[in-house]
Amino acid sequence: MVIRIAAVGDVHLDQDVVGRFRPALDQIAEYADVLLLAGDLTRHGSESEARCVATEFGGLDVPVVAVLGNHDHHCDEVPSVVRVLQDAGITVLEGTGVVLRCGEHRLGIAGAKGFGGGFAGRCASEFGEPEMKAFIRTTSAVADRLGTALRELDADVRVALTHYAPVPDTLAGEPLEIYPFLGSYLLGEAIDSAPTALAIHGHAHHGTERGTTPGGVRVRNVAHPVIKQAYSVFHLSEQADRAKVSAEIGSGIDRSWT
Repeated sequence: MVIRIAAVGDVHLDQDVVGRFRPALDQIAEYADVLLLAGDLTRHGSESEARCVATEFGGLDVPVVAVLGNHDHHCDEVPSVVRVLQDAGITVLEGTGVVLRCGEHRLGIAGAKGFGGGFAGRCASEFGEPEMKAFIRTTSAVADRLGTALRELDADVRVALTHYAPVPDTLAGEPLEIYPFLGSYLLGEAIDSAPTALAIHGHAHHGTERGTTPGGVRVRNVAHPVIKQAYSVFHLSEQADRAKVSAEIGSGIDRSWT
């Protein structure tokens, strides 16, 4: 069994760039069974920009599952953004999961935006000022919901979808000073709490594509500035032992958006 997962993040759509991805997406069913969007779908998080996302990614021949990113929160119009995307048939996750049928098998996707805080040995802690404690409590709560959603999926294969990074590996290339604002080790711990096959994220425009959680889950940064194509495709193959699921990158198909 092979499940083909297309993924991209950080497309930052507005009226000026709407339509650039669509030519590659119209044939996506030939290459993938599902499309995952790893946040920062809009430039500023306005309802009008969400309509651009709905035009670009709605009505495809495969299910589309998304999480929001920090840009999608900027205008404080999240309920409107989510409503527009859902009306276009895009499933938006936040500490929740969805199970999709891929042939005879069940693909479970748990998603959350995530948040910052840093990584083991170089992370903030829930100590000191109320503002610092609130910052880390936010990350902790998001990670807890993600972990619960992953564990509760009734699926043959599990995938984690976030905007913020769960590991530092995929941040290589970004300034070290901003790592705490790009992700958190708590997200990695949540992913490792379930038999997860693959973790997808965005956010790190100058990062690198591949990483691994401490528990051995393969992590992929699909931010558009990193993958430099309309989407990447990953093949998930279920072995006889369902606890062992390998995630391999696809054949490097170039679905360019230019």
